[in-house]
Formats: sequence, C-alpha cells, structure tokens
Amino acid sequence: MLRARDAMDRAYAQPLDVPALARIAHVSEAHFARTFRATFGETPHHYLQRRRVERAMSLLRETDRSVTDICFQVGFGSPGTFSRTFRAIVGRSPREYRKEATATNVRNVPTCFTMAWTRPHA
Repeated sequence: MLRARDAMDRAYAQPLDVPALARIAHVSEAHFARTFRATFGETPHHYLQRRRVERAMSLLRETDRSVTDICFQVGFGSPGTFSRTFRAIVGRSPREYRKEATATNVRNVPTCFTMAWTRPHA
C-alpha cells in the first residue's frame, strides 16, 4: 500500500487508475481498493484528487499561472472538474482561494507553516 501511495505522491499529475496502482502494490484490484481505504481512511481516487488539489493550492499561492494551466498541470482533465473538486475539498473556488491567499500575503510565510495551515480537511 505504501508503494502505491508513494507512486501517487510522485506521479499525481499522471493518469493513475486502480488497476495500475494494484499492480504497483502487487495485489488484486478489489483487495487494493479495500485495503487502501482501510489503511489510509479514504479511497485511492479521493486520495489522488486531494493530492492534486494540495499541489494546485501551492501553485495558486506561489505563481501567477492561470487557473486553467494549473488545472492541467496537476492532472485534471477539465477546468470544470478541477473547480468542482477544488471547491468540494477546500470549500471555495480556485479563484477565491488565490484572491484570499494574496490578500493575506501567504507568500511571505514559510512553506511548512503554509502547508499546515492550508491543508484541506475534507
């Protein structure tokens, strides 16, 4: 399970699915899905989506790239899915998040503190 989770952490922007992750963990797909959820408290899909959103949050804070560019860079296939998923996890849209982060000047706070304060709690 740790190998599969590490693969998701490294290659979050790549198209990863349960069959590929199960092969990495050397177990069947059904066993992988059950065991991953039992071990980490969320489905592999939700974990991967959360990792992508966490990376997008960082890019929104630290760059001036467009939301659409960030969407594709972190592995989402469409801006609509990205915005919907981002809002579900963070509680606000990517544009609202960027505006809030800029207004509070989060860029001048050390990265380790920013990551702890802004980590999604979904």
